[in-house]
Amino acid sequence: MPFSSLGLSKPLLKAISAQSYTKPYPIQLAAIPPILEGKDILGIAKTGSGKTASFVLPILELFQRKSVARNRFVKALVLVPTRELAVQVAEVFHVFGETLPRLVKTVAVYGGVSINPQMIALRDAEIVVATPGRLLDLMASNALQLTEVDTLVLDEADKMLDLGFEEEMERIFDRLPRRRQTILFSATLGDAIQDINAALLRNPVKIEIVEEEQNLDLIRQIAYRVSPERKGPLLRYLIKSGQMKQVLVFVSSTRTADNVVVKLNKNGIQAAAIHSGKTQGARTDALTKFKAGRLTVLVATDLIARGIDIQLLPHVINFELPRSPKDYIHRIGRTGRAEAQGEAISLICPDDEHHFKIIQKKMGKRVEIFDTEELDLMGY
Repeated sequence: MPFSSLGLSKPLLKAISAQSYTKPYPIQLAAIPPILEGKDILGIAKTGSGKTASFVLPILELFQRKSVARNRFVKALVLVPTRELAVQVAEVFHVFGETLPRLVKTVAVYGGVSINPQMIALRDAEIVVATPGRLLDLMASNALQLTEVDTLVLDEADKMLDLGFEEEMERIFDRLPRRRQTILFSATLGDAIQDINAALLRNPVKIEIVEEEQNLDLIRQIAYRVSPERKGPLLRYLIKSGQMKQVLVFVSSTRTADNVVVKLNKNGIQAAAIHSGKTQGARTDALTKFKAGRLTVLVATDLIARGIDIQLLPHVINFELPRSPKDYIHRIGRTGRAEAQGEAISLICPDDEHHFKIIQKKMGKRVEIFDTEELDLMGY
């Protein structure tokens, strides 16, 4: 079924075509029509399933039919858990909305940077993408009003709860008008999400998209046994010998991320770290360069990587294994998207072997492990 069958106008269909979107993902097929009808949505969908466009496109379509909002009175609010995701979602609004007949100003607001430029940017903004804490700060400063919000989106609601935003979210909900459309997306459907559903949503259309298996089938998984002292040289060897141009490397701590970056740069591989210890400016700069292909390696921790979405990322390397099999699947799912092949490599030290077996069992896939003892890593 094409996008043209979903009730979107010709200008928006033209914008979709310009971005080389050929056919809707399942979440888009299921969500766009009821959102256009004004219905509430409870969507269970993993990161990378295409859910951002599934609410961005109908919201932009609905705004083509609305009058311009009063200054500082936001009409659509999207709440997200991280700064990176706020920037990413706002960018999707900009990409699809910049050629539409009625231009709609979208602004991303988040902590970690000065609040004053964001207060200025909110002038005439009709769509705001926000992290909960910074939104409350802006509300306290009277930089925006929520009394005229008619569309609320909770994106990755489970992560917002995991990060301890429950109190902030409740304070925001209390300031919203009762008559509105609410769209909730979550990767899981736990008790807390069910509570939000009961409290906020009115007869929602429930959508559940499960496609992890399809994503994993597009990913070539490889693992290498390596001693801890040879792990850094092996990482550099794999990047150089494989002539990798764009690699997302996962680590478990900010300290390891910084150490890996130092060694990579020292060995002639352009790299940057993105983690909670970096300023927002540094994180945005690193991600922009990486997406544009001006940076070979981005080293990330799991939490920050939640907001990294690159359609054609060719390589993911687990420098360190995550704690849970779910996080492993989330990591390698950064590659193998948009029906393109991807490669996921894991570096396995002796202490990791048992945990890696558990990951494979939970994943339902066996990953071949190669020995590297005889590999000459001198000079790496």
